[in-house]
Amino acid sequence: MSIREVVEGIQYQGPDEQVAYKITTTPWGSSPTSISAKAYDESVGEDVTTTVYPTNSPSAAEDVITLSLLKSLTLDHTYRVEVLFTDSSSNVWEPYVRVKCTI
Repeated sequence: MSIREVVEGIQYQGPDEQVAYKITTTPWGSSPTSISAKAYDESVGEDVTTTVYPTNSPSAAEDVITLSLLKSLTLDHTYRVEVLFTDSSSNVWEPYVRVKCTI
């Protein structure tokens, strides 16, 4: 596991589920701003952000970023969601969460 990967490790989600994942930014920095998210299907090596995040508007409250609903996943594919943000010290970070689509 990379130090940029969320401590919770890989997440599991069904193909019909829709989940708004939360990322605690404390390991990297506090008070996140300028937040954006991109999603990649690692199984085929493609950017699938517009497919799995049709409404891509992450938000933050204190040190927790809430992503938009992740949906329309393909069974047996693994996704890497990279979350770019700026912390209170103007550092720019890009942690990620991996999501495996499974039954």
